[in-house]
Amino acid sequence: MNTLREDGWMASRSAASHGAVDVFAAKDGRVLLVQVKSGRATATKEELEELLKWGKSANGDAEVWYYKGRGKVVKRRVHAAKRGLA
Repeated sequence: MNTLREDGWMASRSAASHGAVDVFAAKDGRVLLVQVKSGRATATKEELEELLKWGKSANGDAEVWYYKGRGKVVKRRVHAAKRGLA
């Protein structure tokens, strides 16, 4: 979340998250939904499907962020928002 906040996003985490979205963020009318994984953990098919539903429902970008250690983050986009919709 610090990374997002440093980039100007309003961000909050889902407390004790056991759902598809760990971090909710917004900036300049954009929505970002993030599932966070660390170490060797991977997102399950069910988690990806649920994250996709959230992304579509919010017309937001939905991503899985894999923290691989030593500050390395691999981001996988699950859903891209359709820009220009009001």
